Amino acid sequence: MWIKICGNTTLEDARLAAECGANAVGFVLAPSPRRVEADQVRRIIDGLPPPLEKYGVFVDATFEEIVSTVEAAGLTGVQLHRSADALLPSRLRRHFAQLSILRVLHYKAQGFEQQLKELGNGDVVLVDSSTARAVGGTGTSFNWSEARDSFLRAGSHLRLVAAGGLAPENVRQAIHTLHPWGVDVVSGVESTPGSKDPARVRAFIRSAQEAAEEILSDASK
Repeated sequence: MWIKICGNTTLEDARLAAECGANAVGFVLAPSPRRVEADQVRRIIDGLPPPLEKYGVFVDATFEEIVSTVEAAGLTGVQLHRSADALLPSRLRRHFAQLSILRVLHYKAQGFEQQLKELGNGDVVLVDSSTARAVGGTGTSFNWSEARDSFLRAGSHLRLVAAGGLAPENVRQAIHTLHPWGVDVVSGVESTPGSKDPARVRAFIRSAQEAAEEILSDASK
């Protein structure tokens, strides 16, 4: 189970996520209470273990903006929310051979599965709740039961990451319902926006890992 702890603003919080077993951390480089600048991200990343994936979260950003920020901050991945440039992912892949790209879809029952079918084999796709208030970090869940069949059918050609309203209290249920490739959390492990609650970070990662192990155990019986 791939686990990403997003919305980090300090080295202490990002390092905690790594020590607890997260695979990736995220930094919001867009208007948000959790926004950080590229030079701040660079200082944090310099203090993190190399195997940890470091994602920058971009909203309506241009190719040039993303390239300059990736280079300045030392990011290993990008999370793309909204873009008028449909070719942005492919352009980034050509420019950065090793850059991980996490595309974001906001779940809506109407047309969701068709959107999944249009994505390329092996794409990593973060599925978040649809809300008019913000593009992420809202603490709102989408309908997991309704989305379950679409997740399972897309599982053969996509790596789907569940997000939106996840927390230590419900991540186990989300994983057992959706069988995602990964999970992503922001507000569910915070004490205040931009500040992580260490106990909740530990509990979230532990619950996600245990749920994944339970699914593997059930499949082997």
